[in-house]
Amino acid sequence: MNRRFAAGAAALALFAGMGHAQDLMFPPGEDARFDWASFDAFAAAHDLSGQELTIFGPWLGPDQELVEGMLAYFEKATGADVRYVGSDSFESQVRIDTEAGSAANISVFPQPGLTGDLAGLGFIAPLTDDDAAWLRDTYAAGQSWVDLASFAGPDGEKRLYGFFYKVDLKSLVWYVPENFEDAGYEIPTSMEALKALTEQIVADGGTPWCIGLGSGAATGWPATDWVEDMMLRTTSPENYDAWVTNDLKFNDPIVINAIEEFGWFARNDAFVAGGAGAVATTDFRDSPRGLFTSPPQCYMHRQASFIPSFFPEGTQVGVDADFFYFPAYETAGLGNPVLGAGTLFAITRDSPAARVFIEWLKTPIAHEVWMARSGFLTPHKGVNAEVYGDPTLRKMNDILLGADTFRFDGSDLMPGAVGAGSFWTGMVDYAGGKPAEEVANAIQASWDALK
Repeated sequence: MNRRFAAGAAALALFAGMGHAQDLMFPPGEDARFDWASFDAFAAAHDLSGQELTIFGPWLGPDQELVEGMLAYFEKATGADVRYVGSDSFESQVRIDTEAGSAANISVFPQPGLTGDLAGLGFIAPLTDDDAAWLRDTYAAGQSWVDLASFAGPDGEKRLYGFFYKVDLKSLVWYVPENFEDAGYEIPTSMEALKALTEQIVADGGTPWCIGLGSGAATGWPATDWVEDMMLRTTSPENYDAWVTNDLKFNDPIVINAIEEFGWFARNDAFVAGGAGAVATTDFRDSPRGLFTSPPQCYMHRQASFIPSFFPEGTQVGVDADFFYFPAYETAGLGNPVLGAGTLFAITRDSPAARVFIEWLKTPIAHEVWMARSGFLTPHKGVNAEVYGDPTLRKMNDILLGADTFRFDGSDLMPGAVGAGSFWTGMVDYAGGKPAEEVANAIQASWDALK
C-alpha cells in the first residue's frame, strides 16, 4: 500500500472513531448577552441530519476542548455529526492527506503560506465571491482578511481560499500602571508621542525599555516582530506584502528604514535596560521582568499577547500590569495597522456540510461561545464584546476591531531559510552594532540563494 495513502487512511480512521459529544456550556436562549437570534436563524435554515463533517487542525489538549465546545453548537444547530482531530504535526500531515485524497472536509491552517501552497496544487476548494464580500463588510480591516486568504489556484487565478477565525495580536506595549502613575506619564497615542515619552523617561533619570532577543535556537525572532510593526507604520500595506514575497527586496531603502526605526529604540544605551549590548543576549522570557522591580529597571516592553505567561507569578493583568496599542505615526496617514496571526479554515474535501460550516463561521454566535471562555479574539464587528469573561481579552479585541489594516507576522510568510533563519540572525547582528544596510544585504543574499 502506498505510504501516503496509508497515512491518509489512518487519519480517516481516527475521524471515524472520535466524536466529541459535549454539553453546551451556555444553554441557547438563557444568557441575553449572546446573539441567540443568529443561532436560531442558522438552525432554521440548515438541516444536516445524517451528514458527517470532519475537521483537522493544530489544537490539542485544552485548545481542542475549546474548539470542540464551539463545534458542539454547530452540531446542535444543524444535526450534523462533527468529528475533530488535532495534531502537533499538522503541517506535514495535512500535506500527506491532501495529496492522498483523504483530507478532512475542513482543515485549520496556522499559517496562510501552507494554505497558499496547497491551493496552488488544487488541494483546496475556493470560497465564493459572496464570502469575500462578507469578509470585507463584516470584519474590521475586512479587505486585509480577504487579501491574506487569497491565493493563486492551479489555473493562476487568484481567489479566496480560506476564512480567518480566531486571531492573535502582536502590536502591544506592556507597562505597570502604578509606575506610570507615580511618574506622571500618559499613555501615548501616536508614535511621535511614544518616542517623546521614551526621551522624557531618560530625562527623568529612568530607562524606558526592556528588550530581549534571546530564544535559544530561535534567538532574534522578537526583533522581526519589531521590524514588521515598523514596516506597517512607515510604508504602505502593499509594500509590506511585496516585502514578504521579496518583490520588495530586503535591502530596499524602505526596509532598511524600518530596521533603523527598530534601532532607534534598541541601539541606544540610554533607552534599554542593560544598555544596547544586552538586547541580543537577554532572553525574551526574562526581558519583561524589569517592569516589576522597585525601582523599575524599565517602563515599557513591546511584545505579543502571550507575554504575561512570563510575568512574575501572581501578576494580574489589568491591575499589576497592563498594555496599550503600539501606536502608528500620526503624520504618516496609515491609520491604525495591527500585526498578528491567526488560523485559517479551508475546505480540503468539499461537501455541502463544509459549505454550511463556512456559513456558520459568519454568525456572531460562532464567535461569542468561544469568546466567553478563553484565548479567542475576533475581527467580527457584529459580536457583543460583553460576553468576554476576561476584560484583558476584551481590551485586546477592541484594538483588533479598531484596526484599519491587519497583516500577518511577515517572517512566518517568508521561506524558512529567511523568516526563521537569516532574518533572525541578521537582527542579532544589527542589535550587536552592524549597519542596517549590511544586515539587509546579507538577508537579501540568503533569499537570492533560494531562487
